[in-house]
Amino acid sequence: MCICHLPCRPVKPNIIGEQISSKMGAHYHCIICSATITRRTDMLGHVRRHVNKGETKSRYIAASAAKPPNEILKEADTDVQVCPNYSIPQKTDSYFNPKMKLNRQLIFCTLAALAKERKPLECLDAFGATGIMGLQWAKHLGNAVKVTINDLNENSVTLIQENCHLNKLKVVVDSKEKEESDDILEEGEENLGNIKVTKMDANVLMHLRSFDFIHLDPFGTSVNYLDSAFRNIRNLGIVSVTSTDISSLYAKAQHVARRHYGCNIVRTEYYKELAARIVVAAVARAAARCNKGIEVLFAVALEHFVLVVVRVLRGPTSADETAKKIQYLIHCQWCEERIFQKDGNMVEENPYRQLPCNCHGSMPGKTAIELGPLWSSSLFNTGFLKRMLFESLHHGLDDIQTLIKTLIFESECTPQSQFSVPMPSNLKQGDIYIQGLK
Repeated sequence: MCICHLPCRPVKPNIIGEQISSKMGAHYHCIICSATITRRTDMLGHVRRHVNKGETKSRYIAASAAKPPNEILKEADTDVQVCPNYSIPQKTDSYFNPKMKLNRQLIFCTLAALAKERKPLECLDAFGATGIMGLQWAKHLGNAVKVTINDLNENSVTLIQENCHLNKLKVVVDSKEKEESDDILEEGEENLGNIKVTKMDANVLMHLRSFDFIHLDPFGTSVNYLDSAFRNIRNLGIVSVTSTDISSLYAKAQHVARRHYGCNIVRTEYYKELAARIVVAAVARAAARCNKGIEVLFAVALEHFVLVVVRVLRGPTSADETAKKIQYLIHCQWCEERIFQKDGNMVEENPYRQLPCNCHGSMPGKTAIELGPLWSSSLFNTGFLKRMLFESLHHGLDDIQTLIKTLIFESECTPQSQFSVPMPSNLKQGDIYIQGLK
């Protein structure tokens, strides 16, 4: 007997052709017409015929498919509605990953530090999903930023608008204020700011409008959007790029890294630094094609993502200087020593001489390989990182302070016991104290 409580039909007629009731073995029921199918392959073909006829939206499906309610999560004093299965990209339209909290806080501190230089800033979250990142910008930075949240998925855009109302933020769609947002607010409540929500391809939007700050966080690699990002970015603006294609960047899928980044890599002991330099090199090439140079503010490679933040320097001179910093790396496969190739167009007679090790003389065969092209210059701006640390303390972001201090240690090559940051002149005594890690 079938346990699905649907009317089971005999699957085999008798000799005369009449259906007889008999004990049925394992079988399947079609959820559209309730037909009984014995084999799984036959069921797949049966369902395909329904799909081809446009019969998949039956009364049974409409009656039984009840939409589960959305869940409300809170991060950094910002409430967001998330769809069921929000952490599985394949099962939801609006993806939300709680493990990317450090990424969102790093980007927030970056924007907060930039807002101290000039305001208001035109900011873009090109792949909004739930819109939590843009909501945090608008809610905590106020009039210092003009936030635009974009997403190509219609369901995601609807969810972003609902999350704006949930956080008492006015929604602007196609340069027209959405009047429903005022009706949703209760009496005595005021709007905390405005957010523009757009529904278009990120490349199209970045070609149409100019921004001071652009954040790219697509699903996977971001190389398809770099040219558009640098097309209209303003001078001294900032572009932040989050890459989640770690299988290729961490040399687990080397053929994908060659396809996306045009880079030859292998698994090394410094694979995370290698991943950061791969992304920066791709960013630098995209900027140079638009007659712009870059200054790397910081780069972070963690378990789930690689984040690169650069400042844009307009002009062909800056572009030429940036292009010169993309070089190949000579890597010894025995001792893991490495060095960037010397500048020049002449072919090196013996490239092994550039390596500080003597593995080629003591080991048989070829001991070194050529990796790259990679970014060969610095990955950190110490002054900007210290300003980010001030902003993290000012906004109470305790989770990110340890990571920012670690970045400062690496940028200065400073032992943790000697770490200290002077008090900024614009802060009063007692407002913020910064102590080194003990």
